[in-house]
Amino acid sequence: MALTPIVICLNRSGEPTARRVAQALGAPVHGREGRVDVADAFFPDALEHIRTLFAAGTPVIGVCAAGILIRAVAPLLVDKTKEPPVVAVSDDGGVVVPLLGGHRGANRLASEIAQALEATAAVTTAGDVALGVALDAPPAGYRLANPQDAKSVMARLLAGETPRVEGENIFGLKASATGTLTMSVGETPSQADLRYHPQSYTLGLGCARNADPEELWALVQEVLSEANIAPEAVASVNSIDLKGDEPAMNVVAQRLGVPLRLFTAQELEAEAARLETPSEVVFAEVGCHGVSEGAALAAAGQGGTLAVAKRKTANTTAALAKAPEPILDLPGRARGRLSIIGIGPGQHSWRTPEASALVAQAEELVGYGLYIDLLGPLAAGKERSDFPLGGEEDRCRFAMEQAGKGKNVALICSGDAGIYAMGALVFELLDRGPEAMGVTDAARRVEVICTPGVSALQGAAARAGAPLGHDFCAISLSDLLTPREDIVKRLHAAAEGDFVIAFYNPVSMRRRTLLAEAREILLKHRPADTPVMLASSLGRPEEHIRYRKLSELEVDEVDMLTVVLVGSSHSRLAQLGEGPRMFTPRGYARKIDGDLAKPA
Repeated sequence: MALTPIVICLNRSGEPTARRVAQALGAPVHGREGRVDVADAFFPDALEHIRTLFAAGTPVIGVCAAGILIRAVAPLLVDKTKEPPVVAVSDDGGVVVPLLGGHRGANRLASEIAQALEATAAVTTAGDVALGVALDAPPAGYRLANPQDAKSVMARLLAGETPRVEGENIFGLKASATGTLTMSVGETPSQADLRYHPQSYTLGLGCARNADPEELWALVQEVLSEANIAPEAVASVNSIDLKGDEPAMNVVAQRLGVPLRLFTAQELEAEAARLETPSEVVFAEVGCHGVSEGAALAAAGQGGTLAVAKRKTANTTAALAKAPEPILDLPGRARGRLSIIGIGPGQHSWRTPEASALVAQAEELVGYGLYIDLLGPLAAGKERSDFPLGGEEDRCRFAMEQAGKGKNVALICSGDAGIYAMGALVFELLDRGPEAMGVTDAARRVEVICTPGVSALQGAAARAGAPLGHDFCAISLSDLLTPREDIVKRLHAAAEGDFVIAFYNPVSMRRRTLLAEAREILLKHRPADTPVMLASSLGRPEEHIRYRKLSELEVDEVDMLTVVLVGSSHSRLAQLGEGPRMFTPRGYARKIDGDLAKPA
């Protein structure tokens, strides 16, 4: 998904320019708290905010000194083929400088901004300066089949070689019929030095449930070969929405590097008059007279025609259609996506770049309102659906059904979404049909992505020192969903096993006795002075860390925002200059002592 740029404004002197840039691009403005009067979202720390956006893959346009942007993103620079554009604009709007991602959109953004501001775009990319083009960034609707060769070809052009253009001269280069390097633009495969293809073809696919992806892939290759069409000329893979979760469909789309687009039976039936091989059997099964041909034609639009009518194997079908022009706006809808995201205990620096990227890509955020608020400016401008504590099932069900409509939805959880959070409930609902209080078939066909987060257990352990240096376990003391007798049984087992234990959900307003019972069970198996760490509101301004002896653990000192870490019989506190730190030895000390005891 192409993300909308964010315009960063750091002071009032740059506000008028920032608003003009935002208006020209249809982008939001994020402003520095206390230094900018009007913005779509505000942030307290410029470097951290810019770094978060960049890590999420969001194009950044900073109305500020270029050095600020450079310092912000410098620690994250790894791969220029994946990093988002970064553009600096002077406060007065006189100069626009693409700093990073010139061929990934920064040069184009800089030119658009400069035109809107009547400013100068200080583009420094060699090809853009000398030739006015970027060979690895063809016009919209065209695709370069061999981008890895663009750099060497550009070097040859800069060295004085003349190109020979076969087909449309999409860059407007000065070419010659006797040029020493070739650039081809067309639908068919080519052996030219650079090969560009207009994406004007659409693949329509059908298959039996759980068909072998290799069977469908072989059929697709056969269809493209029959039509003598390069794979890069295909704009999309298309099918009926009932097949959105078919592995074969998704594998083919992934291998071709194009989107999978889906249509309802009614939308495909609207193409019935144009089908070459309509089928009453297919109509009886899914409500339209043809899936592969209908999907190809629907994606190609009203001016589209069949290039290859339906071809079939034992379990798959495929058809190819041609649109009159390269396809810029894909018809149909995307397969829905549900991203289950753990944002960590609270502070944004504990949120992973992958989690931030999934949030940035999402159309809608679903979750407990406090957790969405913790995303700060990253959530600005997005549709959000807030749910109260205790509404976990409603929250998950709603997120899944929204994704079932074809939307990109992020389910926001604290900590790690797979640890005492919404991840397990999502899959439990997916495992049930509608008749068993599960979710609809549409929701069950969505793509589900899980990303790891920093759990409260990890956050507390890091604040403590190294209490999880040896075997440990986690136990929830909430008996809302787990029978009390099961919790007690696990407490006894963990106590006898001498595990370090992290207690989640240690107490609530009505539940005050299980933590005290756990303390008494543990005291039967480990010393009274076993260290216990209480970590409240981890990663937030009100964070509070303290240590107690196991025998002195008081229930009234603990609330639902507290993680309780109880050491094993080997855990202890190291006294450091900044205070005590908790750790659990793994056995290296015994090895060191043994080595010291050996004769020299």
